Order: sequence, then C-alpha cells, then structure tokens
Amino acid sequence: MSTQRLTVLCVGATGSVGRHVVEEALRRGHAVRALVRSRAKAAGLPAQAQIVVGELTQADTLAPVVEGVDAVVFTHGSNGGKAETRAIDYGGVRNVLFALAGRKLRIALMTSIGVTDRAGSYNRRTEAHDWKRRSERLVRASGNAYAIMRPGWFDYNDADQQRLVMLQGDTRHAGTAADGVIARRQIAQVLVASLTLDAARNKTFELVAEAGPAPRDLAPLFAAVKADDTGELDGVGDAANMPPEQEPQEVRDDLRRISIHQEN
Repeated sequence: MSTQRLTVLCVGATGSVGRHVVEEALRRGHAVRALVRSRAKAAGLPAQAQIVVGELTQADTLAPVVEGVDAVVFTHGSNGGKAETRAIDYGGVRNVLFALAGRKLRIALMTSIGVTDRAGSYNRRTEAHDWKRRSERLVRASGNAYAIMRPGWFDYNDADQQRLVMLQGDTRHAGTAADGVIARRQIAQVLVASLTLDAARNKTFELVAEAGPAPRDLAPLFAAVKADDTGELDGVGDAANMPPEQEPQEVRDDLRRISIHQEN
C-alpha cells in the first residue's frame, strides 16, 4: 500500500487497462477520479471511484475534471485511423495538459513498444506511433514529473512470465508479440506505483514480462533505468528520426504553448 494518498485522475478508465488502473489505485489507498464520456460508460467501475464526465477531444470540458487532482494516469487510445489517433491519442494528452494551465502534478503515460518505429506498416497506415510519440514529447516538455511506459503486447504472457523487465531505447520493432509481452494487470501496477516513487521520476521505458516470479518491490526496477535528459523531447536512447523542426505546425505550436505554461 502507498503511504502517500493522492487524488488520481484516470484517463481511459473504462478501457481494458484503465479498469485495472482504477482498481490498483484504489487498492493502494488513492482517491480515484474516473473520466468517462457518459455515465453509462462507467458501468462496472468500482463504486469507490468518483465518476466525472468529459470529452477528451473537447478541451473546454476538462477544466473541472482536472481540478484538485494530484496525478493523472493516461491509458486511453483509439482504434481508428489517422484522424482518430491524432484527435485522441495525441489530442487527449494535449487537452488535459492545457486544462491544467501550468499546474504541476505527477503523470503516468502509457504509449506503446515500438513507438519510435516510423517505417513499419502499422505506423504508415495509422500514424499511431507518431502521434503517441508526440504525446510523450508534450509530457516531457510540460515540466511535470512523469513516467512514460511503452508496454509490450497485452496478455500474451505464459503463466510463468511474471518477472518485469524495463528496457530503454525502443529497439524492438518486430511488430509482433516477439517484441515482448505484458499483462494488463501488470501494466496498471507499474503505472500506479510510478506516481509515488522518486525512482520513477522522469523516466521512459519499455515494459515486458519474462520468465520468473513477480517482483515484490518496483523501486529497484525504476532505479535501474536512466532518467531522460533534461530539456530533451525524446526518451533516453530513442532514435533521432523525428526532427522537431520538421513536425506539423500544430505540434510545434502545442510544444511552444506547453513551454510557456512551464515557464509560468
């Protein structure tokens, strides 16, 4: 159990990972605020969670949602094409950060293993990696303390694959479960734990599970990975294959606006 009680906003609370995040945060003694598009979407969430209604793609609905929260966990995502990944995967993070108006808190952001692979067929078709990576950059530029997790393939674990492994540099680009596997429950545990561990501060990592027992303490795992370089937009060891000066004007404007909030 955490000895530090936070008010945690769960973005993507009704998703397959988000539901585990809600349960894990409550188990650790945190107050949970679950963001949903409508109250009907909240069916099945624990009664202890506070349900708040808002639309990630509409920034003006989010100011009351973030009021008074100490931490945000992002597990949301789209299953659509280029417009959806831009509006939701990236736009959701941007809109929440802007709604905070420079107020600082802890952030845990889930993206994807292989997020720096721009040449693969999946990214060429959806641009999902590019937009998720841009959301990472916004979080790093925001001045908030964060942990950015890039999980492997969900729930492909064998029964004996409980040992958590944190990697860096995003070098696994097979685009299959060969890149690594991880249970949704394990993802939630690491995301929520990162909110109160100093060793998790400002770190970006891929998370997979390998053969062996589950760790009793996550702090040594976080301590073993490097923090991102201060002022850098990408994670430590990431390929330099997305030059900021060649990014869409919208993205450059968003980064500039986030930087202004940080300075203020």
